[in-house]
Amino acid sequence: MKEITISDVCIETVDGVCVVVARGVTELDIHKTFDCGQSFRFERVENSAHACEYSGVAFGRLVSFAQDGDTLYVYNSDIEDFQNIWTPFLGLDTDYGAISADIMRVGEGTVLERAEKYGRGIRILRQDAFEAVISFIISQNNNIPRIKKIIEAMSAAYGEQIEVSEGMRGHITGSVEKYSFPTVERLAGLDEQELHELKMGFRASYVLDAVTKIRSGEIDLEALAALSTDECIEALQAVKGIGVKVASCAALFGMGKYDAFPIDVWIKRVAEKYFADDKEPFCAARFGEYAGIAQQYLFYYERYLGGE
Repeated sequence: MKEITISDVCIETVDGVCVVVARGVTELDIHKTFDCGQSFRFERVENSAHACEYSGVAFGRLVSFAQDGDTLYVYNSDIEDFQNIWTPFLGLDTDYGAISADIMRVGEGTVLERAEKYGRGIRILRQDAFEAVISFIISQNNNIPRIKKIIEAMSAAYGEQIEVSEGMRGHITGSVEKYSFPTVERLAGLDEQELHELKMGFRASYVLDAVTKIRSGEIDLEALAALSTDECIEALQAVKGIGVKVASCAALFGMGKYDAFPIDVWIKRVAEKYFADDKEPFCAARFGEYAGIAQQYLFYYERYLGGE
């Protein structure tokens, strides 16, 4: 069910930058969506004229998402990209009102009910599958600032530089030098030492194995996305170093598998703190077909309100 139709959208030009303006956007909170650990290439724009703005690189494009109430602004886009790239990326083609109702039903009387209310507005980003696989391999036993630093270093070294117009400079944070995420082919030409030089540590061999298997076709990400979630997660574990957690993250954030349920340190804490006496197993099946979205609500709630 689409929440936005073309009649809700128009194009404006601000400081020479094309901006898609979409009004009546509900169940979307830009800050929560980009602050819940699912993406590593977006940063909040300082001193934005909008209530909230995040910019970054996705699908080889520099883009900035800004929000004032229920109006969404997509800087450096046109209608075609908005429809074909940014609408699915932000999940604007998904009825989150219905999803919230389902999660409230399965979470009634539990911490999930409170978490859904607190985290409402988080949407699962539909990221490039290859980027998601590599990014979550790098995320293993790592913290978000360091993950971002490694990914940016890899992109600067092996991605393509993106031209930043003068008008877009006011819609980015940090360096004005922006790069696309490296392609499979570009990374396949590297050896393990070159990846080690990016400060990946033990993860370098895992990244190289993933790249090798994906380039050879042994791992076909498009085919995996068509499998059931369990089959997809199992197949991804053929890559050296990918376990259930990383495979679940790749399935959820890179392949739109909303029932994938990554269990990290925060979710383990949630299980021990709130579900220890629960008779149902603490797993994806406990939370239904939108378990991955429920996971994000629980993660966000515990991260910010868990001490209260």
